[in-house]
Amino acid sequence: MTESLGEALPAKMKFIREEVIPAYQSIGPAGNLAIAMMNQSLTIAEKALAEGDLVQMMRSYEDLKDYKL
Repeated sequence: MTESLGEALPAKMKFIREEVIPAYQSIGPAGNLAIAMMNQSLTIAEKALAEGDLVQMMRSYEDLKDYKL
């Protein structure tokens, strides 16, 4: 069974918040730029979800997929 965008985007957002950002925080000041970029991406994704903006939700999902551990 495939995941819908409405399920995948919040799951990716949760992964970024709970796994990726803490990993970058653990490396100290060197991770601050990446954390700022992730937070900006998360803000845009939250807004897209709240507004039901499907196009921006797709863009946000693709953007968030680029963040790795």
